[in-house]
Amino acid sequence: MPDVIQLLSDHIANQIAAGEVIQRPASAVKELLENAIDAGATEIQLVVKDAGKELLQVIDNGSGMSTTDARMSFERHATSKIKNINDLFTIRTMGFRGEALASIAAVAQVEMKTRLRNSEVGTRLVIEGTEVKTQEACACDSGTNIMVKNLFYNVPARRHFLKSTTTELRHLLDEFTRVALAHPDIRFRFWNNGIEQYNLEPGNLKTRIVGLLGNSHEKNVVPVDEHTDLLKIHGFIGKPEAAMRTRGMQFFFINNRYIRNNYLHHALTTAYEGLIEKETFPFYVLFLDVDPARVDVNVHPTKQEVKFEDDRMMYAYLNAAVKHALARYNIAPSLDFTLNPEIQQLSSVQIPATERQRHETQQGYLSNTFSKGGQAHVIERKDSLQRWKDLYEIAQQPIPVSNSNGNTEINIPSGIDSLHSENETEPITKSSNIILVQDAMLLTTVKSGLMLIHIRRAQERIWYERMLEEWNTGTAPSQQSLFPTSYELSPQDAILLSGILPDLSRIGFDITPFGKNTFVVNGVPSELPAGEEKNVLDEVIEQLKHESADAVNKRSDTLLVNMARRLSRNKHAIRQAEGQQALIDELFACSQPEYTPDGKKVFTLLKKEELDRMLG
Repeated sequence: MPDVIQLLSDHIANQIAAGEVIQRPASAVKELLENAIDAGATEIQLVVKDAGKELLQVIDNGSGMSTTDARMSFERHATSKIKNINDLFTIRTMGFRGEALASIAAVAQVEMKTRLRNSEVGTRLVIEGTEVKTQEACACDSGTNIMVKNLFYNVPARRHFLKSTTTELRHLLDEFTRVALAHPDIRFRFWNNGIEQYNLEPGNLKTRIVGLLGNSHEKNVVPVDEHTDLLKIHGFIGKPEAAMRTRGMQFFFINNRYIRNNYLHHALTTAYEGLIEKETFPFYVLFLDVDPARVDVNVHPTKQEVKFEDDRMMYAYLNAAVKHALARYNIAPSLDFTLNPEIQQLSSVQIPATERQRHETQQGYLSNTFSKGGQAHVIERKDSLQRWKDLYEIAQQPIPVSNSNGNTEINIPSGIDSLHSENETEPITKSSNIILVQDAMLLTTVKSGLMLIHIRRAQERIWYERMLEEWNTGTAPSQQSLFPTSYELSPQDAILLSGILPDLSRIGFDITPFGKNTFVVNGVPSELPAGEEKNVLDEVIEQLKHESADAVNKRSDTLLVNMARRLSRNKHAIRQAEGQQALIDELFACSQPEYTPDGKKVFTLLKKEELDRMLG
């Protein structure tokens, strides 16, 4: 048989490597920006057209390259960072594997101009699909100017699978934000389709956070600064009230390199336990400086995943540092069993109280305020147990439940408290043949037995179908706000919201852009409770971030589902008998009463045969 194994050509090998390193325009931006930083640049400009699909250009004032280095930089595994195997374990630069420029040149048309600071002329290179078309001397500024045109022009399948311009621009902004956050001492400028989006002056980290992510972070962040022999942690975390329902405002940097790590994220969010809602995400920009020998950054082509020598140590240190910062700024309670030496010397601490002092204290104003009934701050004691005794007696009263004859009463034994509500003034709300159970479900009789209805899910189905009809007929009412509210977003989220403003208008929102990444909410759907508009918009944006490629056609349905979920949290409407009956009537007037819009069961039937079997 003839030999079948052969070596890949350099051209094909580079294209395969490009598939790992350059997945979309944002990947190329990351590599080019990191190369500029490694070159010692103090000013970097990023220019993009058509979200990078037409043009990506990075201009820096770094060290530049000689003619030989300029040509060598496009060869695979050409690097100035690694000379022997030991260098792999002390990496502090951004790029080091020598794959970036070779991978980009394999799938794009690249033009580079570069000049050393002490040279009179520079070098111009033009490369298309790894083939060098031009190499010549040229006049140019010191540093490097590299243009990447028509990305994936020679790999049509890869270009076809790029997402919409909006999605690709959002990914590109993600990479720009991470690099700019990690280097607040460098000036960054960002141009999109000829419009300057950012002009970030050099400064400290907080200034960079505000300049990149919005003015709302000016007063809503707390510094973190912990130094140990093994790990240094510094940066900023958000106050609990600044926690958002959308992800994307969480940044970890290991030795100034952005990383993703769910284990460290869990350590941080655990420190906020009890301070934020379960469905929200705290803001943080944290830098962890650790000995490079204790962390492996070479486990993924994008270098965004790392392995630590001791994960548990990192977890414990980070968790403690965040808790300490929250406690230090009086955001979270902190137990401290050590007293200030000056306080310990006070006579009131050292000398025990006398009987006379105790008597005078008990007769004083504060003691009376907190111990006598009828006072604003009274603290009830044992006599308050009488109220619970009264409720217990109410629980033993017979509850009318209609049977087939409509006149049977069932006594609830005093020992059974499974239907008792924990927080209401009456353990069981009763009306005709409907019982409110645990303030969350309705129990009612039907011909075949009992029906248990989940109240919130029933409301969700009712609201969804009501709004779907309004959407289809274009009759969604809008309540204009007397005092319009502003809504500031990150640049990435602002792009998403801008794209769905027409859809939001169809369900009753009146939102207009107002300056950079800020919107004004002039009107909201008439049924939406006051103050809920931000929560609804946050949930919609979070949903859009994770939508699949075919989800654009389902976007209107996503909006309606989120709105229905938010409006279905009204428990007050079903406290009265009329509201309970109205809920049941409306539910069974729906086209699909059995399931919520996202497929959860609304009610279940307990047939008489099942009840007989349960009771033996």
